[in-house]
Order: sequence, then C-alpha cells, then structure tokens
Amino acid sequence: MDKTIKPIEHLRGETELPGDKSISHRTVLIGGISKGKTTVKNFLQAEDCLHTVSAFRAMGIDIDIRDKNVSIRGGGLKGLKKPEKKLYLGNSGTTMRILPGILAGQDFKVELTGDASLSKRPMDRIIAPLREMGACIHSQNRNGCPPLTVGGGRIKPIEHSTRVASAQVKSCILFAGLYADGVTSVTEPFMSRDHTERMLEFAGAKISRKNLTVSVKGKCPLQGKEFIVPGDPSGAAFFIAGAALLEGSDVTLRGVGLNPTRTGFLTALRKMGARITVLNKKEAVEPYGDIRVRSGPLKALTIEKKDVPLLIDEVPILAVLATQAKGTTVIKGIGELRVKETDRIFSITENLRLMNADIRADGDTLVINGRKKRFAKATLNSFKDHRTAMSMAVAALFADGDCKIKDTACVNTSFPEFFNLLEHLK
Repeated sequence: MDKTIKPIEHLRGETELPGDKSISHRTVLIGGISKGKTTVKNFLQAEDCLHTVSAFRAMGIDIDIRDKNVSIRGGGLKGLKKPEKKLYLGNSGTTMRILPGILAGQDFKVELTGDASLSKRPMDRIIAPLREMGACIHSQNRNGCPPLTVGGGRIKPIEHSTRVASAQVKSCILFAGLYADGVTSVTEPFMSRDHTERMLEFAGAKISRKNLTVSVKGKCPLQGKEFIVPGDPSGAAFFIAGAALLEGSDVTLRGVGLNPTRTGFLTALRKMGARITVLNKKEAVEPYGDIRVRSGPLKALTIEKKDVPLLIDEVPILAVLATQAKGTTVIKGIGELRVKETDRIFSITENLRLMNADIRADGDTLVINGRKKRFAKATLNSFKDHRTAMSMAVAALFADGDCKIKDTACVNTSFPEFFNLLEHLK
C-alpha cells in the first residue's frame, strides 16, 4: 500500500495516543505467567502486540480483548502449555527477544518463527546468556537469527554484562531469572528502558537496582494486577516533531507516557529550542501526562552514544528535524539501528537525500547540516519499516509538493491509527 502525503502549513489540535507498544507487550508477557487475573487498559492492538497475544493463547492462556481493554487469566510461572505448532511472531522483535526468557523456564520445547525481516535480526545476544543459565536454545539456521528453538532446562542465576544497552536483552534475562534458584543480575553500559523491572516489581517480583545493574530474585510468584498503558511516547514523537517543524503549529497530546527512560527525545528537542510543555503529570507504575508542543526556531545539537538508548526509536524522526535546525547536528553511536526492521541509518539517509537534505552516515554516526527550507518533493521508500514510513510522512508535510511513500502497510505493526490521527491534526 502506497500513501501520498500533501504538504500543509501547520498542525493544530489535541488528541490521545494509542497505548505504548513496549508496555502492551509486557502486560501480556507478565500477565501470562502471573497467578490470577491481569487487566489492561488502553492496550495497543497493533500487529506486533497481537502476535504476543497469539503466542500466549497458543500456550493455553485465556486472553479476552474488548476494544482497548484486555483480560488475561494467567497460569503462574510454570502454567504455560506446550503449543500444538510453531509460534509465529510476525515482525515482532520484542516478542522474539523477550519470550525465550520465559520459555527457558518451561518444561517443553517450542519453535519461534517470524517473517522475512525478523528472520534476519540477530539473536545471539539472548542465545548466549540463556545457554549460560542452562536453557536449551539454538538458531535453526545456525546464523544467530530466527527461527529459534527454545527448550526449558534447570535454570541457574547469572551475573551478566551486556556490550550494548538493550531493554529487550535485559528483559529476556530478567524473565529467565524468575525461574532460577538465586539472584540474576544484568549490568548495561548505559541505561535502557526500565518497563520490565517496573512492571515485574508491581506484579510481585523481588527487583533491586544499583547504578546500571538490575537484579531479580528467582522463584517469587507473580500476581495478576491492573495495568494502565500510557500513550506511546515513540508514537507521540512524530506529532511532536511535526508541530516543532511546521510554523504556526500548536498540538496537545493527551496521556503520553513520561517514564524517564523514554523522555530522551523530549530532552533533545528542548535542547534544540522546541517549545514543549508537560501538563497534568500523574505518577503511577508508568507515569504519564499531557504534552503541548508549539513551533519555533530550532538549533543543532550533538547526541552522545550514552544517550542513544533513551531515544533509539526516535532517531529517524530526530534526523528529519535536524535537517531544518540551524547548524550541524551529530548523532553518535547508533549502530543498533542497522539491525532493526531495516537498516534505519540507510533508510533515513537515502530518503532525506532524495528530498535534498544534507545528511551523511559516517559509520555509526549521522551528520546533518541543517537549513530552514522546505524539502523537495520525492517518491520515498519505507523499506517496509514502520518508523521510516512515519518519519517520512512527517517530512512530506514540509515538502514543496506531494510525496508518495511506498509500502506503508508496515505502519500497522506499531501504529495502525497513525495516518488517521495525522489527518485529525491538520
């Protein structure tokens, strides 16, 4: 499915965002292995999250979805059943990387498969620590990528240090640690998203944190809880960027997640001079509030490697904004973007060059020379990556003519309502 985007003068109005994708996944992962009933409000019904739901249903977990509300009747830590066939996870890297941690503690073997894109994504970073913990896990094609076969074993605790800050890897190990006799810890080089440890602790897990190390005590049962899923800050980023980019814009986004490990994009935009105000902040397991954005002149900035894990999903749309900021923006240490649904460093650079932006990749660094001038109209390519597609849709709003984006169906993996909300704010 291709999409034609017409340029506009500004974005105005207010709207609510769909539920956070990362948190929606985790409500199912945690609810499925908790005792009793877990209820979820504002669950994101995107393709990726629904693949997680399907996997747990196939393992005997009763999950009822009614609009944005979900009810999960968990079976406890060891309450999953062997599925009758392979578990197909579509394009969901989150599920493929985290679910094996839970499967490591079960008494059966299962095969995890995905689509062509997911089947190219590296999984060695979870395979190695899970093997160290005693799990039976291997890449069927012996290339470190899916399909994966995962079988339970006698799980033992480990102290693991990661080379790359990754919330998915950390989460996988922490989930496996629930099945170990003793304390499992993960130390990262930089801080990554902390949804898993927050939500596990809320459900009854014994979690401790010290500097960049997170630990979990094994064999502590989880209890079903009620989770309220805030609006997705990574989804909000596209509308925030559009409002910051287009002169005369004034947009308010209601109920957006404000977890400190997810607000790196807001911090970066404030440094660029964007006018952003947080209103009605509420403290909860996952804090949330309203974000108001008004347009204004932008200036360049430098993003250091240590800050990238806190805005990794927002780098493509940040690059779009940087093309219109005064000065040279440098974004360092973004090698992780090369192993997403596509090579996002390549996809964003290729598309923005077609629009006459001054951007280049130097290894794992982006260098962007800004200018305040509308983009040239162009035919753009999503490369079947949802964040590339949405970033280029925002860029197209600031073009000097209509832009066509190829293969936009990929947006449904994370944000099915994106184009409708974009129309609402025009």
